[in-house]
Amino acid sequence: MMKNLLIASFTLFYFTACSMLPTQTKPVEVITIAEPSPMYHPPLPIELSMVDIDWEILTPRIMEEYLSDLETGSAPETAYYSLTSKDYENLSMNMAEIKRYIKETLYIIEFYREYDKVDEPKEKVSESK
Repeated sequence: MMKNLLIASFTLFYFTACSMLPTQTKPVEVITIAEPSPMYHPPLPIELSMVDIDWEILTPRIMEEYLSDLETGSAPETAYYSLTSKDYENLSMNMAEIKRYIKETLYIIEFYREYDKVDEPKEKVSESK
């Protein structure tokens, strides 16, 4: 019985010994620093690599020569596509619209790249009096 009492008192002392001493806790100081996250700048796409196009303008005289050569078998069998003057004008307007859109997109990309640049801090030079 004495052994049990001794074990119980040691156990009680062991678990409560540190809690009997008065301790003061230091308050935790929380500092919040708000920094904007860096903006992602995707790389610009690879420049266009256009393929040259050979334009042939078929006038009635050239078309007659081609048809006569085709009947004799000396002309290559070539498929021709044609545009009216209005269709060619529409094609030209579409290309101008594509160029405008690309330029405006590049201006927007450049704006955001400049917007996100961080200026390096400049050293202040103290003047001696």
